[in-house]
Amino acid sequence: MQFGIFSVSDITRDPTTGRTPSEAERIKDIVTIAKHVEEVGLDVFALGEHHNPPFFSSSPTTTLAYIGAQTERLILSTATTLITTNDPVKIAEDYAMLQHLTGGRVDLVMGRGNTGPVYPWFGKDIRQGLPIAIESYALLQRLWNEDVVDWEGSFRTPLQGFTSTPRPLDGVAPFVWHGSIRTPEIAEQAAYYGDGFFANNIFWPKEHYQRLIALYRQRFAHYGHGTPEQAIVGLGGQAFIAKNSQDAVDRFRPYFDNAPVYGHGPSLEEFSELTPLTVGSPQQVIDRYAAMRDHYGDYQRQLFLVDHAGLPLKTVLEQIELLGSEVVPVLRKELAENRPAEVPDAPTHADRVHAKYGDGEPRQARPTAAAGNNLTVGGPYEDSPALAPAPGSAFGVAATRKEAVR
Repeated sequence: MQFGIFSVSDITRDPTTGRTPSEAERIKDIVTIAKHVEEVGLDVFALGEHHNPPFFSSSPTTTLAYIGAQTERLILSTATTLITTNDPVKIAEDYAMLQHLTGGRVDLVMGRGNTGPVYPWFGKDIRQGLPIAIESYALLQRLWNEDVVDWEGSFRTPLQGFTSTPRPLDGVAPFVWHGSIRTPEIAEQAAYYGDGFFANNIFWPKEHYQRLIALYRQRFAHYGHGTPEQAIVGLGGQAFIAKNSQDAVDRFRPYFDNAPVYGHGPSLEEFSELTPLTVGSPQQVIDRYAAMRDHYGDYQRQLFLVDHAGLPLKTVLEQIELLGSEVVPVLRKELAENRPAEVPDAPTHADRVHAKYGDGEPRQARPTAAAGNNLTVGGPYEDSPALAPAPGSAFGVAATRKEAVR
């Protein structure tokens, strides 16, 4: 299993001091947080995407690339990449580039987001959110897997003879998790492509996520990707840890009570009972999260939210330290016990490259002299099959021709 931290990138007033960090401070702090995630032995750091205050992460690829340059083994992920408002062409280009810069230490959680006003900001209609997500992801898959794409849909301009550059590292696209807290169609989409499904798992009772994950597992098998138990599942979670459980409650309560998301609602005790939020000793967190397998089956990734609600950097680093030293080592051991052999490990770039090529050399895309003219000249790469000129293409007439192989 993989363990790590995810951040939604909120900038929130610290209720114990009355101080709100600046954007510059919070951006600097997130780099420190991510580096500490690697230092304590965790596997993944994931960053959300938002385009409005009080969040700072409007460009997760930029931030993750900067973090990637200062880490060696940390897997860099998004907590959400907005498939609805980002152009799939730009997603294809940006994350393939991030793959190359980090040696493949990249994956994504695709989602529609939870901020309604973002749609018109990017020229989209929120009423079409789900159809946009489905169509855009289908295009993204083609852009990553085909050297030359002809495409026409409902929500962006058509593409003719288009090549997304750079090509995915080693000819293997970044692994994609589809994230959802309420939409069965997204679980269906993840299953259809054989991708992972990431359940946020911080706001709702377990029964809600059990239904979504069960649907995903069932449909994963239906589409022929393996057994339900072989589906790739990730979970979110929340914890606040102190050596003494009462100290944890006392320290976290003012942050919980004033948090923009759930403050001034259910009490800390009520929310902890209904959701996976666990505020207490390391053993209490271990017990709560070791039981996730009983609720959802064997799974591949567990991420914790620990840097939200105005918690200061010093406290966040302490939380990561406790996770890395006292909680996760025990969870690794407990969740590995009696794990069936057929349950796959969490996906990594190296494993996916080996699955595609075996002991052979992976693809290294080398451009030809086509100079971007994929309409009338042969394939854009040396190992692309030649493409016959399309009838009428010299006159700008669209015509159907053979696609490049994946």
